[in-house]
Amino acid sequence: MLHESLQMVLDEAKDHMDKTVEHLRQDLRAIRAGRASPAMLENVRVDYYGTHTPLAQMASISAPQPDLIVVQPWDRSVLNDVEKAIQAANLGLNPSNDGSFIRLPVPPLSEERRRDLVKGAKTRGEDAKIAVRNVRRHSKDHIKDMQKEEGLPEDMRFEAEDLLQKMTDDYIHKIDSLLQHKEAEIMEV
Repeated sequence: MLHESLQMVLDEAKDHMDKTVEHLRQDLRAIRAGRASPAMLENVRVDYYGTHTPLAQMASISAPQPDLIVVQPWDRSVLNDVEKAIQAANLGLNPSNDGSFIRLPVPPLSEERRRDLVKGAKTRGEDAKIAVRNVRRHSKDHIKDMQKEEGLPEDMRFEAEDLLQKMTDDYIHKIDSLLQHKEAEIMEV
């Protein structure tokens, strides 16, 4: 049975690792995979009266066709700002402004572009793995300090470290499976 302070360290580590995996999941959703998706514009920020506002908070975004995204701002006066923000986001999309909404034709991906997207996804996955390992290192240090401070038996520290390592391995596996799924999605023609 683990001491409650050690269990708190493990719970905190699990919480941080959950957030890391969720952040990666959000990042991967923004990478386009062949068909149009409103999630592709998730990270676009528009300068709206001096504030960088997420596009989704100021416009309706839809994908009526597999190769088209339509953005309709609620305030038409910011149409040009939205268009500039989409171009600045460097998504490989060419916005077409017709005065009331913006059409974004999504061209089919070339083999080279698909490989670049997979490489970018893997880089983000590696960053997530590093973050998980950093949480493990920080938590392991915390466990050692707690064992000394509270005079806990070494067996209890070793048990907590084993549980922490198993948790880390599980999260690394989750990250790998997310990356494999995204790679298959990107490479699918």
